Amino acid sequence: MDPDNALARYYCGIAKLCLQDYTGAITDFDNVIELNPTVAEVFFFRGNSKFNLKDYKGARGDYNKAIELNPNYADAYNDRGTAKYYLKDYKEAKDDYDKAIGLNPTFAEAYSNRGSTKLKLKDKAGAKIDFAKAAELNAKNKSKQTK
Repeated sequence: MDPDNALARYYCGIAKLCLQDYTGAITDFDNVIELNPTVAEVFFFRGNSKFNLKDYKGARGDYNKAIELNPNYADAYNDRGTAKYYLKDYKEAKDDYDKAIGLNPTFAEAYSNRGSTKLKLKDKAGAKIDFAKAAELNAKNKSKQTK
């Protein structure tokens, strides 16, 4: 493979991420970033690789960069919220889930994640509402898939 081919490196990184070779994926994404540091998805997927290695601070940094490059990246807000949750920064995690939901009001996973965070913040009523919304959205998504 041509080491200067960013697209090929990107797809190798995605394949390694899917195969749970997180360290290998990070290496490929590092190479892509060296060649083209302006693609939000590369930072997002490198963040996912770091998250899976339990490097939550490193993941948060990559999600920050993905959001800087694409401020409308709902998945990056959701995943940055999850990194913050694991870092026990529940208030900021909730803020990220709020933003993800604001960008994508049908994002069931973000509602579920925000519900878990609200439980940590002792907001049981708010958590119940979020879990119900996540369940409703998941049911709608399943019915769409079976049609």
